[in-house]
Amino acid sequence: MAQLKERPKPFLLPDFCKGCGRCISACVKGCISLGSEIDSATGYVPVVLDLEDCNGCGLCMEACPEPYGLRETPAGADFELQDPAKLFGGKTSTAPVAVDIPATRVPLPRTEPLVIKGNYASALGALLAGCRHVFGYPITPSTEGAELMAKLLPKLDGTFLQAVSEVATVNHMYGSGGAGRPCMTFTSSPGFSLMLEGISYMIGAEVPGVFVNIMRGGPGLGNIAPEQADVKLACRGLGHGNTHAITLMPSTPQEMLDLTMLAFELSFKYRNPVVLLGDGYLGQMTGKVNLPDAMIKPGVPKWAVNGDAQHRGNLINSIYLSEVDLEGFNVHLNAKYQQMIDNESRSETFMAEDAEVLIIATNTPARTAKGAVQDLRNQGIKAGLFRPITVWPFPVKQLIKELPHVKRLVIVEASNGQLEDEVRLALSLAGYQNLPTISSVRHFGGILPQQTEVVAHIQASLVKEAR
Repeated sequence: MAQLKERPKPFLLPDFCKGCGRCISACVKGCISLGSEIDSATGYVPVVLDLEDCNGCGLCMEACPEPYGLRETPAGADFELQDPAKLFGGKTSTAPVAVDIPATRVPLPRTEPLVIKGNYASALGALLAGCRHVFGYPITPSTEGAELMAKLLPKLDGTFLQAVSEVATVNHMYGSGGAGRPCMTFTSSPGFSLMLEGISYMIGAEVPGVFVNIMRGGPGLGNIAPEQADVKLACRGLGHGNTHAITLMPSTPQEMLDLTMLAFELSFKYRNPVVLLGDGYLGQMTGKVNLPDAMIKPGVPKWAVNGDAQHRGNLINSIYLSEVDLEGFNVHLNAKYQQMIDNESRSETFMAEDAEVLIIATNTPARTAKGAVQDLRNQGIKAGLFRPITVWPFPVKQLIKELPHVKRLVIVEASNGQLEDEVRLALSLAGYQNLPTISSVRHFGGILPQQTEVVAHIQASLVKEAR
């Protein structure tokens, strides 16, 4: 009679065990227990195996969610000298291959314009983009957006969760975005600062999410009046590491709606957070808003960790213990950032085709600047407006097209040169040499530049040049 072959018993690679305990529940012989020692390579506490009573049923290996955690022991294997991937190969899965379930457009009936605040317009834009998961912590001057979502989402089979903090908020978004669900938050400058670490994790795990930041005066708690002092965070400081996100800067309540809808589209297109920066005045300002002719019914991306059988093999992760692997991932990120730079920079001009004085402004100050351009044109001064709609990537190619006839750039902003820094850096990186004279009109602490002082600044500059 042929001797029965002994079934293989499991082998644990501690560096790949997160101590989740699923294998403990699966083992009917009680051969696995929670560990007590932290693994120095990972910071986790791996389980402990005692295989004296093990019958090789394999249930623990099936339960293990990690690719190289519990595996069969091959004969004669030297585990300390061999890479687990070479030792075991890929972990087999019975899950079907996931496919994209695309989003669809649902036609909307024509409606009369609404007269609403910018915060409300952004909330409606998110709903029309298919967002049904909103997380947040109240902070003036953005709270109205969250309040409206808290009222509407339960009626739309959605979820609004007031988190215990902004740190909790961004981690809720990590989970929701990782499941392939459109999600967002409303915040303001101090809250946005607290979210930056989590945004870095979302970028590192390629998780989408929309962050509406209604900027207010700072530093510190500052006040609740409008400022534009978070440009540096959105463009150059989205948490640790090699991080970038498309950053949109609306100037009207209509754009608060339109650009919020665009933010969700871009967030899923690139699997990356998207930031919408509005100043405090814009969030509170009331204006006419037209609804679009269609809304979005979201699909389910194939990469999502959706909790169903089809997506069982997916993993959302931002940790690469191998330096070579992490460098390769950053190369991938850099290629994605370049796609954003090539395809997603946006701007708008007003009377810029022959302008000798070109004003650069965003958000509410862009509306002030537009009025200044009209006043200056009435005085015979060839002024124009260049309005970046994306501040990252900065629309430098569009700006350069306007510069051959420009003698002076005037940057109007409610911060101490944060927009000007982006202008100068973008032109420098583009290799543009013959810069026009650059001057600025700036205010801080909740005071916005006024149309009269923009006009006066340009008049005085031209008089000085003529001497």
